[in-house]
Amino acid sequence: MINNETVIRFIKYNRILSQLKSLGMARVFSNNLGDALGIAPALVRKDFSRFNLEGNKRGGYEIDLLIERLDELLGGKNLENMIIVGCGHIAKALINHGDFTKDGGKIVAGFDIDKHIEKFGNIPIYHVDVLPAYIKEHSINIAILTVPEEAATIMFEKLLALGIKGVLNFTPVELKGSENCIVNNVNIGLEIKKLTYEVKSTFT
Repeated sequence: MINNETVIRFIKYNRILSQLKSLGMARVFSNNLGDALGIAPALVRKDFSRFNLEGNKRGGYEIDLLIERLDELLGGKNLENMIIVGCGHIAKALINHGDFTKDGGKIVAGFDIDKHIEKFGNIPIYHVDVLPAYIKEHSINIAILTVPEEAATIMFEKLLALGIKGVLNFTPVELKGSENCIVNNVNIGLEIKKLTYEVKSTFT
């Protein structure tokens, strides 16, 4: 089992390696990756050596091989179908961004209480009443939650009851995971407040 900090580094390695490959590069050195992530090259080498990813001092690491192995460690290249619940401005921005496929996910449908929303881009939007049937029919395990604050807890509990295994939570409510469901909270307001405090305390 890889710990969370290592998983995050591996995801970042993979993104950087894909960028370097798109630029026509075939090999990379640990100091290149270390500089890009702001970590010591020794930590890069330690991460890779744990999984028998060996380079050499003169030639570095083969980018294609690293990407292939990291993809395996991070769950493979098969995309995980995801739904988004609560189709307001945040949901629309996420759907229009639409580049989740680089990170292993694909939004396949949205759900809302507004019956007049039919689609965002190419993503169909359904009424929330059909959520149970859709999750069951399509074997959905991951949901992105973007409902208003007052509906967050109720909708989260509904998703748990429907067997959802992972929730990416964009609501202001801090939701807690359990042995049956992993929750990643993304509180934009909290991050803004934290950043403004750090800027003021550091530079004033």
